[in-house]
Amino acid sequence: MSTPPHPALSVLDLVPVRTGQTSSQAVTASLDLVARADALGYRRYWFAEHHNMPAVASTTPPVLAAAAAARTTRIRVGSGGVMLPNHAPLVVAEQFAALEALAPGRVDLGIGRAPGSDPVITQLLRMTGTSSDVDRFPEHIRDILGLVSPEGSSVRLVSRPGGSGEPYAVHATPAATTTPEVWLLGSSDYSAALAAAFGLPYVFANHFAGEGLERALDLYRSQFTPSEHLDAPRTFVTANVVAAASDAQARERMLPQARMMARLRGGRPLVALETVEQAAAAEAEDRLASAMLDGLHARWFVGAGEDVRDRLAAFAARHGVDEVMVSPVAAAYDAEPLDQAAGRLETLELLAAPGR
Repeated sequence: MSTPPHPALSVLDLVPVRTGQTSSQAVTASLDLVARADALGYRRYWFAEHHNMPAVASTTPPVLAAAAAARTTRIRVGSGGVMLPNHAPLVVAEQFAALEALAPGRVDLGIGRAPGSDPVITQLLRMTGTSSDVDRFPEHIRDILGLVSPEGSSVRLVSRPGGSGEPYAVHATPAATTTPEVWLLGSSDYSAALAAAFGLPYVFANHFAGEGLERALDLYRSQFTPSEHLDAPRTFVTANVVAAASDAQARERMLPQARMMARLRGGRPLVALETVEQAAAAEAEDRLASAMLDGLHARWFVGAGEDVRDRLAAFAARHGVDEVMVSPVAAAYDAEPLDQAAGRLETLELLAAPGR
């Protein structure tokens, strides 16, 4: 059986923070990674939004995307995604309009509906309740689409009680000529249906959810309505990936991330990402992580580079897409420099098709 053609590759980065590493060192490692991804021909590089997590430094996607844009010349940069309930739509629109001015034609605004943290952090971010902005998610998507457009949007000012008010023009930036590309992200049917209704590109968070991918893609494609933004459904798939010189080494580099997932799902206190050696030493005592490891290994793409490339190609073909966004979750060994991400870099280099 012939191997399907290799899809375009993109990267999702949570800016992982390992034991003993500072935020500055973690960000430095990620910016070196985005520069290498640019040189290797990756299509886009997105930063996630998570808050108050010891092992994750990607709290502000627009700031990181701006730094990434400054380090690159070709690759698209953006968010995967901005968690919209945490932010005023105008603020998001202004941030990404500014990014588009910095790097015209290569900015993606991926938007999610989940808060990306716990209710306390949500209230600190918005100083409101925990549900009102989630309920207004479709309205806020419309607001952002209007605000980032060259035409801008408008609100109505109520001049007196009972009055209808008059329109007030609002622009995210004063003289836009290009706009960021807006994507809807999600791990349930809701965002798939909303993206279809709005005629926007859509990505299911397969790297996080693990179930429901086929249903979400079918729903999106079958209900898609063409719009001024997009004339046909457009989507890709995401995956957690560790590629190394051998299967054994890839499995070693996977273990710390698997243990962190076990802590997260088990409701235990979160810590900085363990090194390979720390994770291996603790694995025998941690039955929950050991039980989860085999399940994650079956869903993630872990192994020698050529094998993982071929499996990703088959994965893309199975879901009818020409792009895979990889989340490189390879952890570090104790001796590796704190301002580098050798395992994640190796993953990207091994996945890149020959000649890139």
